[in-house]
Amino acid sequence: MKSNCYHRNGHNATCSYGDNNNYFMVLFGLTQIFMSQIPNFHNMVWLSLVAAIMSFTYSFIGIGLALGKIIENRKIEGSIRGIPAENRGEKVWIVFQALGNIAFSYPFSIILLEIQDTLRSPPAEKQTMKKASTVAVFIQTFFFFCCGCFGYAAFGDTTPGNLLTGFGFYEPFWLVDFANACIVLHLVGGYQVYSQPIFAAAERSLTKKYPENKFIARFYGFKLPLLRGETVRLNPMRMCLRTMYVLITTGVAVMFPYFNEVLGVVGALAFWPLAVYFPVEMCILQKKIRSWTRPWLLLRGFSFVCLLVCLLSLVGSIYGLVGAKFG
Repeated sequence: MKSNCYHRNGHNATCSYGDNNNYFMVLFGLTQIFMSQIPNFHNMVWLSLVAAIMSFTYSFIGIGLALGKIIENRKIEGSIRGIPAENRGEKVWIVFQALGNIAFSYPFSIILLEIQDTLRSPPAEKQTMKKASTVAVFIQTFFFFCCGCFGYAAFGDTTPGNLLTGFGFYEPFWLVDFANACIVLHLVGGYQVYSQPIFAAAERSLTKKYPENKFIARFYGFKLPLLRGETVRLNPMRMCLRTMYVLITTGVAVMFPYFNEVLGVVGALAFWPLAVYFPVEMCILQKKIRSWTRPWLLLRGFSFVCLLVCLLSLVGSIYGLVGAKFG
């Protein structure tokens, strides 16, 4: 809507849709309530594939538009010191928040084991997953560096927090529209890819604790006339649990509609325990590394440094979130 408004009325027009943000968030939440009833992670191949294709599409568009902007400017904007701040303290908070954003860029550890469970063998699932993780991290890093570096080189200190929704680009408006549509589809699928493992863990725990409870363990079949009488099995506990989860996350989004700040908080909270601490501890136990040996000290030192960085990122992101909310 904003893209079309700028195209019709000029780039300096007042195209504000801030008052309607809550409406779109609620609409997204209602969509996720429906999508959350997908039975389990194994049934999400098509959704994950669509989300991945959308991600590649809008990333290529963003990189291409930024590169075009650099060629149009005939110079590289920005400086090695980055965006200036009012004082050194403010600059430190911005850097910490940026570290949280970077940490959020690699959140796949939360779904790594879920994906590994869907793989066929031979070869062994862990071997396939190791190769897939290596390739995925390389591709992710390539795109992140290209988007970050080309975006900053194109706009310098005025770089928006999001190249496509922050309107660093206005034309061609149809391409910006298409890229933002890809973002929406990606987020619809991405929300489910990262929520399904949470649903599965909570449901397993409740089923194990209350195996005789009909509300938790019993499924009810419903025939859908529009789908040639196909029977759909629904579980009351699953419906209530997943709906409540979506309602809570939607409520948080409405209260804190600040993209980069929220990503920083989530990234700082999730990165160290899932991507560093548990793998390090598993490596020490599996390889039976003795305490106070050089490998043990290096691994524990690495874990401690990452913990320190995540704590600083968390503090910086919370500071930015509070500032955005009340400042």
